[in-house]
Amino acid sequence: MRDDLTGIYGVAAARKTLDDWQQEAVQQGRPAPVHAMLLGLGRFDAINLAYGEAVGDGALVTVAQRILHFAEDEFEESHWLVARLGGGNFLLAAHEACSRERWQWLAEALADAIAHPIVELAGAGTVRLSPRIALMRPVPGEGASLIFDRLAETLEQARGQQSRRVLWADGGLTVPGKRSAMVDADLLSAIDRDEIEIVFQPQVDLETDAIIGAEALARWQHPELGRIGAGQLFAIAERTDHVAQLSRHIAKTALALASGWPDSMRLSINVTPADLAAPSFAGELLALLSETGFAADRLTLEITEHVLLADLEDSAAMLSILREEGIRVALDDFGAGFCNFRYLKLLPLDAIKLDRAMIDGITEDERDLAVLRGIIAMAKALRLSVIAEGVEHVSQRDLLFGEGVEFYQGFLCSQPVSQAEFLRILPV
Repeated sequence: MRDDLTGIYGVAAARKTLDDWQQEAVQQGRPAPVHAMLLGLGRFDAINLAYGEAVGDGALVTVAQRILHFAEDEFEESHWLVARLGGGNFLLAAHEACSRERWQWLAEALADAIAHPIVELAGAGTVRLSPRIALMRPVPGEGASLIFDRLAETLEQARGQQSRRVLWADGGLTVPGKRSAMVDADLLSAIDRDEIEIVFQPQVDLETDAIIGAEALARWQHPELGRIGAGQLFAIAERTDHVAQLSRHIAKTALALASGWPDSMRLSINVTPADLAAPSFAGELLALLSETGFAADRLTLEITEHVLLADLEDSAAMLSILREEGIRVALDDFGAGFCNFRYLKLLPLDAIKLDRAMIDGITEDERDLAVLRGIIAMAKALRLSVIAEGVEHVSQRDLLFGEGVEFYQGFLCSQPVSQAEFLRILPV
């Protein structure tokens, strides 16, 4: 597989980054805030043999993108890296203070994300992967070579233990599911106690460079595990059948906060397949708009592109009802997984949001730029606006504007911020 398809660090860059982090910890005389995990895909050779290398490469790209999304969600305030080490092995490392319990829970959550079936991959139907993960918390002085060796040795041990997906490199054994079960039980109480925080990532008009609104994102500060991002929040909610409660809580809180914004500011909220499958969703959302006083024509619903909707026709009908009230609809994370063009054909869309994986290489790689231009041309032909996610550099912003992209969000403007901080950065 071409590494540049994934937008991830190469092995050499990963080794240098780990060594730099370790040297920094030694120089500052404190415990090394470096945590590393090595993820391996079980029976990956069998996928290549059964379906061909094209399917295997597609699976690796999907895995890399899932790991990137996971890291972006969980470590947005810290330094982190993702690297493909060859075959079906990936390294994830973070440079932050992190408890042993949190690092294990993150490994379990990542394993769940990777094990989720990959659907409609190069005509292969459904592909299922079996991840195994080795964990460690290196001490100062353990360089990248030693870290890689210890993780690799532990991963081999994990591959031989069918009952365990996660194993510590220091010999400590984990109890599968124990930490996840504890978090599952805590979630509903957290919703009831209003512990789910809503933050906002600004969205910017590329022509005027002015903030035109923000996307609402959820965060949960767990008392033992620390911050849990939106992606894992919904993964936990799905396991515990609390998706409806979580989604409604986020929408209600975000709309209430946004009702205090200037009238020119738009709000984007994420919609799950569970929302669209509920016959009462449209009525409940319109009732929330009425209750909070937020205008329907200032709201955008974002549907994640890489999650299949159970009944596309019913979802389209539900969204059409909401669109008639002035609500806009955007297809989120476009390009993050398989591109389901039936969505573009059947759903009443106003915009597509390009995943950051579609943005990362556009200033260096002609292939990435060609793909971007093709998507923009398709969007224009369908009369859809284009929003770019994950924009971090001025060069990316300038290129996107020149190619006709209308809006962007990303760290170049701002990371997700609190309500107070969002209002502070708005122009007077």
